[in-house]
Amino acid sequence: MATLKKATAFSSVGLMTGKESTAEIKPSEERGIRYHYEGGVVEGNIDNVISTDHCVVFGNKEVKKVMLTEHITAACAICQIDSLDIYLDHYEIPIGDGSAKFWVELFKRAGIKGEKKERYKIKEPVYYLNGKTHCVVLPSEKLRITYGVNYKHPELKNRWVSMESDEIEKVCEARTFGYLKELKMLQMMGFARGAKEDNAVGLTEEGYTTKLRSEYEPVRHKILDLIGDFYLTGKNPLNWQAEIIVKEAGHTVHYKTAQMLKDKILKEQ
Repeated sequence: MATLKKATAFSSVGLMTGKESTAEIKPSEERGIRYHYEGGVVEGNIDNVISTDHCVVFGNKEVKKVMLTEHITAACAICQIDSLDIYLDHYEIPIGDGSAKFWVELFKRAGIKGEKKERYKIKEPVYYLNGKTHCVVLPSEKLRITYGVNYKHPELKNRWVSMESDEIEKVCEARTFGYLKELKMLQMMGFARGAKEDNAVGLTEEGYTTKLRSEYEPVRHKILDLIGDFYLTGKNPLNWQAEIIVKEAGHTVHYKTAQMLKDKILKEQ
């Protein structure tokens, strides 16, 4: 098991609600990423997902909901952390700068102990196909993730980006994004009320609302979301020997594929 050496904390607005939120993160000797809220606790795993509408939401009999967990989960995968207790004063995880980089930096400052990179093989190919959307996971000698998007944007139409294990930094720093023209409508629906230029990349008709951190940053953020969502299987996707190919998907497709994968990931002996 790997956890932090000491407790740490972070505060910011929540991307969806726009409300201030603080996450106090404590080391744990028990495997699992657990979220504590209003006296209850819910473990962040595939069995406790109650919604994938715009973000991942956990819930159970003790905790009604904890939302937008994918970035902190991805940071745990990047840092090889599998044991934490996260205490919240609001049901939405703070968004920070919209990436996983600040979480990774927070974890490293606190220190990580017990880190052990366990390797996993994929028992057999897994396919999720639904119209123009697909998510395919194939056995392979090494990890490679390829993600394709087709947005109404000059740089993101039929755009494919690949990542291998040594390219995680560009994925880690990639921020969440959305169409600027849809922001007001989303906010009226109760989403993206905390979205600002310092925590999200806005897609405009001709470009972006802010300078990108890397080429095709929005596509790299999709890979980041995928890493966080696939970690809900309980087995770190960055340690899989797999070729992962995804096209025009989102949290719902990631989650459904993870459900199929759960019993097809074998620890390497």
